[in-house]
Amino acid sequence: MLAAAVLGAVLTGCGSGGGGGGPSAHRSPSAPVPAKTPPRTPAPSAVPTSVPTVAAGPGGLTPVFERARGKSAEKVVALTFDADMTADQGPRAARGEHFDNPELIASLRKWKVSSTVFMTGRWAEEYPDQARSIGTDPLFEIANHSYSHHAFSSPCYGLPTVEPKAMKRDVERAFAAFRKAGARNVVPYFRFPGGCYDDRALRSLGPAKVTAVQWDVVSGDAFATNADAVAEQVLAGVKPGSLVVMHCTRSAAPVTEKALRRVVPELRKKGYRFVKVSDLVGRL
Repeated sequence: MLAAAVLGAVLTGCGSGGGGGGPSAHRSPSAPVPAKTPPRTPAPSAVPTSVPTVAAGPGGLTPVFERARGKSAEKVVALTFDADMTADQGPRAARGEHFDNPELIASLRKWKVSSTVFMTGRWAEEYPDQARSIGTDPLFEIANHSYSHHAFSSPCYGLPTVEPKAMKRDVERAFAAFRKAGARNVVPYFRFPGGCYDDRALRSLGPAKVTAVQWDVVSGDAFATNADAVAEQVLAGVKPGSLVVMHCTRSAAPVTEKALRRVVPELRKKGYRFVKVSDLVGRL
């Protein structure tokens, strides 16, 4: 059984639109060991106990998962979509900015592409009907992308920073928002806003009992305007067991759905099957 990999790529532009330095790359002090039957209590809204997680690191550090390598001969890939909305973006939504992407979700359904949506609690509050629809569709699972979409380490694309003592509460608040919206297919996985984290963040989130999920393929869809360039980047990067990071936000990622019109059939032609993150973790 092989250990899960840790952060090896950085998402460009996952912040609220600008500024600041990039996230600091991190490698866990000791590679975590996957656990098929979680020995822990799941996070507060969390999910069936049968959902696979990764065992905590030394001293209870939050484990980090990036790509399934154990059964790498099998052509499976997880497309993941960050439903970003920062806590203070309510006025922008009120003025008509779209942080959702219902066309993308509709296309994934039409194509029967299993996916994991990393959702912020603030997004679920802004779009509760969509959160419930996604979170009750067996094609999808909802994972936690924080409540606020503030950074858990700094610098991180100019995002405001969550204090360490508030990190666990921020994650739990997001789970509560999913529960209030009526989402049921919620998994105990967490993605750091901007992909930014450090040892302090991993220690602070240890009590939340989540598995942090990163990626090995950056789609480049954040603020992109060329769908073909996004598609080519994904197609060039995918390997068996890959985890692709994309976005489910019209204002920040307007060409994602169009890029997938090429990505989905071409990967299927190459023999790939689309799975959720929980399927990848379960293959370790």
